Amino acid sequence: MNAILRCLAALALLAFAAPASAQQYPAKPVRIIVPFAAGGPVDVVARLVGQKLSEKFGQQFVIENQVGAGGNTGMGNAARAAADGYTILFVSSSYVVNPSLYAKVPYDPYKDFIPLTMVGDIANTLIIHPSVPASSVKELITVMKANPGKYNNFAHAGVGTTPHLSGELFRLTTGVDMVHVPFPGAGPAIQSTVAGHTPIMFTTLAPAIPQVRAGNLRALAVMAAARSPALPEVPTMEEAGFKDQEANTFVAALLPAGTPKPIVDQLYSEIIATLKLPDVRARFGAIGVDVVGNTSGEFAAQIKAEIAKWGKVIKDANIKAN
Repeated sequence: MNAILRCLAALALLAFAAPASAQQYPAKPVRIIVPFAAGGPVDVVARLVGQKLSEKFGQQFVIENQVGAGGNTGMGNAARAAADGYTILFVSSSYVVNPSLYAKVPYDPYKDFIPLTMVGDIANTLIIHPSVPASSVKELITVMKANPGKYNNFAHAGVGTTPHLSGELFRLTTGVDMVHVPFPGAGPAIQSTVAGHTPIMFTTLAPAIPQVRAGNLRALAVMAAARSPALPEVPTMEEAGFKDQEANTFVAALLPAGTPKPIVDQLYSEIIATLKLPDVRARFGAIGVDVVGNTSGEFAAQIKAEIAKWGKVIKDANIKAN
């Protein structure tokens, strides 16, 4: 009789072990891999979300900046990480660009990750130096055609970045002669344009906002479906008369494929709840990031669409990674 009771007790413990373990997640610090340097938009967003998750779960969500190869280093490391919920990857649009830009990437964008959600979207923007005699996109094209070689250089944050591809998409669509001038990041590109060395720039909106507000740069259009709350007076490209020029830079969260569904669902719910917080939305808005928070299915569909879209631009413009 005692043996039977002991057996039943053991079975009861086993029955409750799994739920108890699941409820304890996270039982240790969680790392958030950011495949870019500290201070950039992906890093800023990841740190803000990570801070809120730390407060919610009572465990540290620690940022690891794993820089290299246009984001490939960090994304490759995340693809090889244990699928246990203790590694989260925050990416930019390089996730969908790099498979076409590089001959080989260390991750499969379809198989290696679970698309958790697109956290935010940053509008790419067409900006000019105030000395350029144009106050609209159409005027800029007229000025460029009337002055061959004078206003045709455009700065961007690096080969294969979405600002670079935005410029190439614009060039391919309008037929205007333009020459891209790559810089190692948005900061140096902005400095060059403020100084007048490069009359035109395609950039994510966030780092350019202070210079536009100060009058050191002139924003002609945002390459998004809607105007940015950060600069509501600046029209979209479609409002400026040019369709099919949407070219945002997203910030998104993914998990290694195979992560247990209860953990996936838990992280998704908490990130979505975080994105609804007024202080988070205000902070995002101040740096030009529009909150998204879509479903995993919606994000997966966008990944597929953007890989095809940017793959075509890269092929048509004959862009090669350095």
